[in-house]
Amino acid sequence: MAGLWRSYQVLMTKYPWTVQIVTAGSLVGVGDVISQQLIERRGLANHSVRRTAKMMSIGFFFVGPVIGSWYKVLDRLVVGGTKSAAMKKMLLDQLGFAPCFLGAFLCLSGALNGLTVEENVNKLKRVSSLHFNLWPPVQIANFYFIPLHHRLAVVQVVAVGWNSYLTWKANKM
Repeated sequence: MAGLWRSYQVLMTKYPWTVQIVTAGSLVGVGDVISQQLIERRGLANHSVRRTAKMMSIGFFFVGPVIGSWYKVLDRLVVGGTKSAAMKKMLLDQLGFAPCFLGAFLCLSGALNGLTVEENVNKLKRVSSLHFNLWPPVQIANFYFIPLHHRLAVVQVVAVGWNSYLTWKANKM
């Protein structure tokens, strides 16, 4: 495990943008597999590879680039590693960015699944309350303790569970 972490660190140093995007896409896919197998209990015979591929695509082309870019912008907006700076970053992230990101994510996945605007709005309402119980504490710790180039990875590790829930809700008809 330590060797895998060292390899990840080397790749992150050489190719931070690519590694962040690949990590995000892969972990969104893992979240969907967990959702289908553990939450929905579909079994391997009924696993939707197409759905997992769609969710991974959203991870590669939307989640990774958008969140990675946002963290760079946020680090320029609020400079420093103090508790106060971490709190400011969390507030900007959770009150400004998160609602827009979550809405866009659910709309994108809903559009790929053929959902109406009304169905997407209902999903957003159901998911929002849990989001605001989980992410503020995670983001305070992330912004205070974690260097910028590892923040997306930390978020994605926590997000495996969140992605499982989110892909379940996003794909629940």
